[in-house]
Amino acid sequence: MRLKFLLLSLVFFSGLNLYAQDYFPNNDGVNTENTNYTIFKNAKIHVDPTTIIENGMIAVREGKITAVGKNISVPKNSIVIDLKGKDVYPSFIEIYSDFGMKKATKAGSENGQPQYNASREGYYWNDHIRPETNALESFSFDKSEAEKFQKNGFGVVNTHLADGIMRGTGMLVSLNTAGSEGDRILKDRSANFLSFDKSVKSRQSYPTSIMGAMALLRQTYIDAAWYEKGNISNKDLALEALNRNKSLTQIFKTDNLFDELRADKVGDEYGIQYLIFGSGYEFENIAEIKNTNATFIIPLDFPEAYDLENPFMANNVSLQDMKRWNQAPSNLMQLAKNDIPFILTTQNLKDEKKFRENLLKAISYGLDKKKALAALTTTPAKFLGEENKLGVIKQGAWANFLITSGEIFDKETVLFENWIQGKKVVLENMNTENLEGKYTLAVDGKKYDLEISGKPNAPKAEVKLGDTKIKSKLSYSDTWMQLLLSSPDSTKTEYTRLVAKVSEGSNKINGRAILSNGQETAFTATKSADSTKVDKKKEDDKEETILPIVPLTYPNMAYGFKELPKQGDVLFKNATVWTNTEKGILEKTDVLIRNGKIAGVGTNLNAGKAKVIDATGKHLTTGIIDEHSHIGASAINEAGQNSSAEVSMEDVIDPTDINIYRNLAGGVTTIQLLHGSANPIGGQSAIMKLKWGSSADGMIFPDSPKFIKFALGENVKQANWDSKSRFPQTRMGVEQVFTDYFSQAKDYEAAKKTGNYRKDIEMETLIEIMNGERFVSSHSYVQSEINMLMKVAEAFDFRINTFTHILEGYKVADKMKEHGAGASTFSDWWAYKYEVKDAIPYNAAIMHNAGLTVAINSDDGEMSRRLNQEAAKSVKYGGISEEEAWKFVTLNPAKLLHLDHRVGSIETGKDGDVVLWSGNPLSIYSKAEKTLIEGAVYFDIEKDKELRKEIAQQKNMLTGQMLSAKNGGAKTQPATKKEDQKMHCDTLETY
Repeated sequence: MRLKFLLLSLVFFSGLNLYAQDYFPNNDGVNTENTNYTIFKNAKIHVDPTTIIENGMIAVREGKITAVGKNISVPKNSIVIDLKGKDVYPSFIEIYSDFGMKKATKAGSENGQPQYNASREGYYWNDHIRPETNALESFSFDKSEAEKFQKNGFGVVNTHLADGIMRGTGMLVSLNTAGSEGDRILKDRSANFLSFDKSVKSRQSYPTSIMGAMALLRQTYIDAAWYEKGNISNKDLALEALNRNKSLTQIFKTDNLFDELRADKVGDEYGIQYLIFGSGYEFENIAEIKNTNATFIIPLDFPEAYDLENPFMANNVSLQDMKRWNQAPSNLMQLAKNDIPFILTTQNLKDEKKFRENLLKAISYGLDKKKALAALTTTPAKFLGEENKLGVIKQGAWANFLITSGEIFDKETVLFENWIQGKKVVLENMNTENLEGKYTLAVDGKKYDLEISGKPNAPKAEVKLGDTKIKSKLSYSDTWMQLLLSSPDSTKTEYTRLVAKVSEGSNKINGRAILSNGQETAFTATKSADSTKVDKKKEDDKEETILPIVPLTYPNMAYGFKELPKQGDVLFKNATVWTNTEKGILEKTDVLIRNGKIAGVGTNLNAGKAKVIDATGKHLTTGIIDEHSHIGASAINEAGQNSSAEVSMEDVIDPTDINIYRNLAGGVTTIQLLHGSANPIGGQSAIMKLKWGSSADGMIFPDSPKFIKFALGENVKQANWDSKSRFPQTRMGVEQVFTDYFSQAKDYEAAKKTGNYRKDIEMETLIEIMNGERFVSSHSYVQSEINMLMKVAEAFDFRINTFTHILEGYKVADKMKEHGAGASTFSDWWAYKYEVKDAIPYNAAIMHNAGLTVAINSDDGEMSRRLNQEAAKSVKYGGISEEEAWKFVTLNPAKLLHLDHRVGSIETGKDGDVVLWSGNPLSIYSKAEKTLIEGAVYFDIEKDKELRKEIAQQKNMLTGQMLSAKNGGAKTQPATKKEDQKMHCDTLETY
């Protein structure tokens, strides 16, 4: 289509006039602006990722593109630039940056004590909520940093102050180093930024965990909506800003794959679709990533290989980290293949020069080039509301474009110029001819063999005279070539100097030579063939770059499954079955599992199409249930307040914790993931089935009852650390916390009934407790506090469901029975702190004999995989029968969790969660050979042996790849050991 280029009126161009600030007074005399057109012709124009104009033209005036087409009119006095077939692309857009931002000043400490209250008046109650932050107030243009972006092809950056959970608005800045701030600032409110990271400007403790940050975000959104309706009498500048920012793109910074999903979860709850800054490991859970319906900002920051030359140090590197190094370059290909939209960023790169290298690497691993270009141009432009002005080459858009020597994602392509708002930034001289090839060089009666290789802007020469190699040095700049030749006689310091202006497209170079004796003469270099060195180098590069990709597993680490376990029909034949029912232990009995449920218990059962397992001589039990566990979590405590009823352990499930697999190997199928004991009122529990390889949501026990953790004793009154600033400090204060909060909850419930109330997640949880909709499991030791909590509960008309630890339970078993509480205790722990000095190993037996429902729990990732042995200790200490002792880790915890209608015994209709043991399950010599959950095998001792061999083989292969990478010059990182954080009741998240 032929486009007509019209000289439009001044009225039209006033909207395009970048520098015409006519209202500024002029005190410098006559100052004429250049309003001429710049015309680029004979260009291959990439209008957008899918549209190309061959032999096209572009007109630019006053920072904007005024016309694009095959043939446009050229006004008089235009500057015409012939691009001679070069490619033109839109300049890139950096959507996530802290470019030009002054670093936030870190708050000082005060006597080393935590700060529990906000430090700002007129703003939200939490200092880490800062939506009123305006990036403009902290911005100062950084020319040196801008030039780094320019060299990578970027024309604009979206920058913000990276501080806080709600970080406020960013700004869109042109990287035009020739303009003023007035020219460069395209938008002073470009997007709203969030993260899970606290502000360094405040010492306020809450939140201390990811789950606390999620709860804080939820409550803030609720409060903002309440404030917007005019229901809050005080002025809150933060909530006003949050409501003002709602219409902007919401960009959420995360640090890992789980946080990406957590951020999307919060957004979905409040109807917000975040633009999520990702991890680069989305390929590990591509299905869940796709289900977010989010667009992801992906850093081009691939992990470095590990230095594995020392075989002993090499053992420190996990298979997961080794696999990620191998697989990460394919991440973008996987996103594109699954139609998950993404934007690329330079953020997280320690060396900006790695950007292009890593981008080309991703393309070599299968990333579609059109999608790569879209991720740098049209997609970020759309989210910034600038789709008609940035990321495209079209009329009315900013004159932000790149001039290249060829296809932009070709390794040999040179980026010549980056035009930003119509201002040229020269990166490489684009008049450079490609001298690559073989030449016959004739000078002073001699004929040399000259071979030139390398990039056009940095060629290298190799010169021979017959069989003698001549030392030489070649330089080339702005169409002028200089070649220095040493004397063929290496004993002489004589040189011939050649200089020539290279003609465009010519196969012959003619120039002048200054001989070693000072005489001047002519020389010619006639091209005879292409150089062979470049092609060989390209082939070598290809072989070094693309590595065989290790298969993905679920989870993507040691002992992960190639395919997730599938539910199937299984018939166990001739087993010794521990039913946990009135039938007791049945010899030579069959158990049929069909459709995930126990379908039959008896003899000579019909298998049908079920898989038959000969269990002769073996014992079949229901899966072990751990009532008090801390495995499979990213955080355990939210310690920032004395009540954290608003937080939920379901938010911080870590399905890749290796302890899940180890627990399956110990016959554990269900756990209650409890909050820790940092505060009297802890967080909401997560009841999980240990479906190794599943997502976090996939591990949550479906339709399970709701629980919460309370705590008593030394931890909550902070006896174990030096804190003098948070209430409570005494056991008396602990009681008052419960009384105060439940009194508040009663008042809240009364207000709620009026219909005019501010929703409070914490109070909603406490109401659930009082109404019997959420059960309490309380950390406890000393009898006086156990009595106290039962009395407080009764005063507010609810009951404590379970006292956990309960090491003085034998003293108050009668009162617990009267109250209606159960007990989940340790088998024989004592003397590990002062308040357990009266613990005895007969505790479980005494409470059981008093008529309580008693369970043995772990509270420990190591102990949890041998709970069968912990149960056996009650046979020794207290004379409990084997059957009853086994119920301590199966049926009884199921009763405490109100799940005994689903799990805890082997009877028809219950979930097919069973364990096949090599012998008596209470024996220290017995092993769990197979562990099934709902009919799917999640642990098999024979499969485990195979996995161990596969792990060794994979590590060996990846070690070879990393050693080859190091030998090829790749930068490596040391093989240092990473210690996993061990989770216990008093663990604080590394946050």
